[in-house]
Amino acid sequence: MMLRGRAALVTGASSGIGAATAAELAAAGCRVVLVGRDEQRLAEVAGRTGGDPVAADLTDPAGMDRVVSVARGADLLVHSAGVGWAGELGAMPPERLEALTALNLTAPMQLTRAILPELRRRRGHLVFVASIAAVGVRGEEVYAATKAGLRAFAASLRQHDGVGVTTVLPGAVRTPYFDGRRYERRFPRMVSPEDVAAAVVRAVRRGEEEVFVPRWLVVPARLQGALPGVFHRLARRFG
Repeated sequence: MMLRGRAALVTGASSGIGAATAAELAAAGCRVVLVGRDEQRLAEVAGRTGGDPVAADLTDPAGMDRVVSVARGADLLVHSAGVGWAGELGAMPPERLEALTALNLTAPMQLTRAILPELRRRRGHLVFVASIAAVGVRGEEVYAATKAGLRAFAASLRQHDGVGVTTVLPGAVRTPYFDGRRYERRFPRMVSPEDVAAAVVRAVRRGEEEVFVPRWLVVPARLQGALPGVFHRLARRFG
């Protein structure tokens, strides 16, 4: 997709990957619509990118309706909104499980369902920011399940003619999720939101279907698919 002059809508644009992607798209010549829940941060990103802020909660029906109304004019939709949770599954509050599922998986499916016919007519492009956690991560079972579901949803959408679909699977990213938290895994090393944003824009330009950030993460993903027993033995040993 040629990006200059195109309209792009980015969810989760108030911080992290979403904010970085909005900036990258604006630099590429896109007209950017910024969707997020934090009005102050959204306004700051709008000031840097020249984008149009839309404060909305995608897990709220009224907020979803507001975003759908502006998304119908988009050529590119980047699903970047999401939350995480780590810890023992039994200690996870039920409301947190519901919140992760609602924002990480249900919201992008609902938004895509609402605008897919229009996006196909415009020969547009969808980007889903998933995670390498989609292959399965101990201590992040619910988060991993939402990202695996997003990956499968995107794979199914690729069977539609007239719309491009890209899934981006980063490793750990330096986002506000890690503010005040220590990243304890030995690998993969953390990457920056800008690294992921650059991968998003590059993938859209090239029409790539699935990209990993950093790229070597394709190895465990392919290992999990080809030799699941080996993958899980290694995962139990190295975390």
